[in-house]
Amino acid sequence: MKNHQFAIVPTNLNQMIAELHAIQFLDQQNEKYESVQLLHSLLTKTLLNYHSTASQKIALADIMVDANQDAREFFNHAHTVTQQQFYNIALQLLGFQTNEDFKLDESLETMQKFNLPIHETADQEFDTEAIIRAWYLLLNTHTKVGQTYLDVLAGDGYFAQFNHLTKPLIFNGKAQPVFNTDQLIREVVYVESDLDTDHDDKRDLLKAEIIRPQETETGLKVPILFTASPYNQGTNDKAGAKLTHPVNHPIARKQPNNYQYSDIESKPTEEDLPDKRSGNVQTVKHAEEHFQNGWGYTLNNYFLARGFAVVYAAGIGTKDSDGLRTTGDRAETLSTTAIIEWLDGKRNAYTNHDGQVRIDAWWSNHHIGMTGRSYLGTLQTAAATTGVEGLKTCISEAAISSWYDYYRENGLVVAPGGFQGEDADVLAEETFSRAQRAGDYHRIKAKWDQQLAALTKDQDRQTGNYNQFWDARNYLKDVQNIKADMVLVHGLNDWNVKPRNVEKLYQALQSVPVTTKLFLHQGQHININNFQSLDFTDMMNLWLSNKLLEIPNQANDLIPPVVIQDNVKPETWHQLPKWEAAPNWQALPLQDQTKFSTHPGDITPSFVDQLSADQLAEYTKHEGTGQYNEWMDDLVNNVNSPIQSTRLLFKTNPLTTENTINGKVRVNLSVASDHNIGLISAMLIDYGKAKRLSTSPVMLAPNAINAGYQWTKDDLREFKLQSLPTDYKMITIGHINMQNRQNSYHVDDLKAGQYYTLDFELQPTYYTLPAGRQLGLVIYATDLSMTVRGTMGVKYTLNTNQSTLNIPWVHKKD
Repeated sequence: MKNHQFAIVPTNLNQMIAELHAIQFLDQQNEKYESVQLLHSLLTKTLLNYHSTASQKIALADIMVDANQDAREFFNHAHTVTQQQFYNIALQLLGFQTNEDFKLDESLETMQKFNLPIHETADQEFDTEAIIRAWYLLLNTHTKVGQTYLDVLAGDGYFAQFNHLTKPLIFNGKAQPVFNTDQLIREVVYVESDLDTDHDDKRDLLKAEIIRPQETETGLKVPILFTASPYNQGTNDKAGAKLTHPVNHPIARKQPNNYQYSDIESKPTEEDLPDKRSGNVQTVKHAEEHFQNGWGYTLNNYFLARGFAVVYAAGIGTKDSDGLRTTGDRAETLSTTAIIEWLDGKRNAYTNHDGQVRIDAWWSNHHIGMTGRSYLGTLQTAAATTGVEGLKTCISEAAISSWYDYYRENGLVVAPGGFQGEDADVLAEETFSRAQRAGDYHRIKAKWDQQLAALTKDQDRQTGNYNQFWDARNYLKDVQNIKADMVLVHGLNDWNVKPRNVEKLYQALQSVPVTTKLFLHQGQHININNFQSLDFTDMMNLWLSNKLLEIPNQANDLIPPVVIQDNVKPETWHQLPKWEAAPNWQALPLQDQTKFSTHPGDITPSFVDQLSADQLAEYTKHEGTGQYNEWMDDLVNNVNSPIQSTRLLFKTNPLTTENTINGKVRVNLSVASDHNIGLISAMLIDYGKAKRLSTSPVMLAPNAINAGYQWTKDDLREFKLQSLPTDYKMITIGHINMQNRQNSYHVDDLKAGQYYTLDFELQPTYYTLPAGRQLGLVIYATDLSMTVRGTMGVKYTLNTNQSTLNIPWVHKKD
């Protein structure tokens, strides 16, 4: 285990004492005790399940103070406490096992090995002040299950013994789980939007599900975490699968054009809206509709126990709401901001779908944060780019910043990894949960069919070009409007929402006057709030306590600007001032045989984009699970590959030093096609037999993480080295249509047999290659996992004299 904690707030002694009094570890009596007696008093308070002196003594007998005495014996006769003895006890409280995780004569070394914080003192003996300081730090230290010790105690009922508090309790700058989750209020309202997407001459009403503390009934105003989830009301998986587009066909020849951006720019149009509902004059405080426990975002559940309210809304075109799904355009953005505006007191909502009885968010403190991953994170970005008031921060995980970069790339239809044939219309069909109400669907079906047909037409799978449809779904155009502080989280192995989405947003935010934090992990399309090695949830507690409760806790300074997980060393996270800062660019000419140990052998090597029907069937037989492992092995690694004629492979000589790629690798290729169409794919590979870090975290302990007392639980996870070595790993990838050499909307001519220069970026990354590894570049055409699959025998020829691989090295170590 290696621990990384960034959310511990430096605290002076007087503040420590005050906070320990507030959580009732200290009182007027025990704060005057000598060190041994004070430690005994503090330790006894952690024995939550032992309610008699006799049972507490039995429990103390199971805690070893050193190799020769347990805590019961120690407290019977000891007069001093050493640093070593304190941390022997501390490690056991943190869940570590003697002899297995640490030895009793090596507790300080173990604390350092695990990177756990230690109270340093010049004197090996702890006096009363040292006990207070060390105990305060211990409560903020991560346990073996990846939570602070105080969070573990809270999950065991530490705060519940005080009969739950009625207002937020702050310890070390972070909200504590003192609210009774058994008494949460769950209610439904219908927010009126400034939309009429189903054209029924009534403004679209949007269902919102609210979970708030019981204490709001007696006047407590609380902050809100809002998750906009189009999946929240259910999905139509069978209908989506039925609509999935065929991909076993060649790319289309495109008519050349001279388009400028102004030719395809999307500009919002103002539509005449029906009048707002008048409603009753009187506004009520309580909803007519309620809901039971359902799906809950784990980070939201964590904050429900800490006195935050949580709101879920699925948006237009979903069950119990009005409107039609649009997949990412301005209407979907406004259906998200409408909920925020109601929470901020600037919009009407009603107690039922008839829109007669008004209801306010009277319990809101008008400080709203957004949470969620994937589509849920995407709608955060969309909402933030409007500058909507009340939205103070977003914790946006694996989010799309431009829908073109999700479903297209450089003039090609390129699927999100694992979802070949999906597109904007398929996603709209999947999330159109209005279809699940028979009566509602009967009334709306004709309009929905018309809407779906328009999406299919306008997304343009024929050319793959950037057009007005995609420009209307590009949030990067409006980043300058963002007023909310942003936390961006993304996987460097996320081939669903590819890293380009977060990189472009991150870079655009550098010139916007908001605070931005970036977390890059080595995983795929996942959350990182339940890792053993990183205090992500603690940092988000620090962050939200600052942004939504306005606690002056140094969150902006303590949370690093950029945190990146190492891909070689497990449980290692690097803090950096910036991503892609000042790389050392190195150009590797592909004809340079002193750089490349594997070389095609001539200056103009060729490959043919062709698979037999049997090969295509074999390689795609598991595509329902998103797996193309056999094809990948044969494409990039198999020296006797049956498809080696479909690619060119360049491998560098083994690296003599460790090197880290920081940012966007570029390939500059001179390529000819023997047809008047062409696509090129490029894949960067880490070659060398090694146990690599898994791209999916391993479960260490099921249900080990408590969000609060008798509340929801989460599994403890961590990235681990694979049990068996592998020969290679894909680092990054990129694709381009040879007719889109200038950009994704300008189409150039393509003549058979003529060389053209293709200069394009691969997906951004941060990747370390140890000494001895080889860096490989695979040039090919059809990507079975992402592009359409022509495999029709197009021959491509590469001029290596005019082709270069450009690497942004961040450092080199001897």
